[in-house]
Formats: sequence, structure tokens, C-alpha cells
Amino acid sequence: MPNEPEHACRIILGDEGPLLVQGPVEVTCPDGSVAFSDRFVVAVCLCRRSRIQPWCDTSHRRREKPRRPD
Repeated sequence: MPNEPEHACRIILGDEGPLLVQGPVEVTCPDGSVAFSDRFVVAVCLCRRSRIQPWCDTSHRRREKPRRPD
């Protein structure tokens, strides 16, 4: 394939949850700030609920109130 990169970045899309990217990763945020992670795999938030944007803090998971004992 012409213009194929020497080493492609691996991105994993799931049905729910974050975008998993094989690191290291540099993300440019909408406000222009840049976030960097040198982890092996990075979870990038897609739901915009995370308090540690652009990284995922699992806020996308459904939260249920604990049941009261009867």
C-alpha cells in the first residue's frame, strides 16, 4: 500500500466506553491544551463524563443506587 506508515497506531473501538489507544499518546483538547501519556495503553474518554479529561475515569459505566436492606 503506498504511503503506509512504518508503525501504525493501534486504536480499539468498543461498543461502550472509552477509545483505547496503544501509547504513548499526545491528545490535543478542544481548548488547545495538550495532554500526554506514556502508558502502554491509554483510555480516551468519549462520553465526556470523565473528571480527568481527556482520559477515561469509567464515568461511562451505569451507576445504580445501592438497594436498601429490607
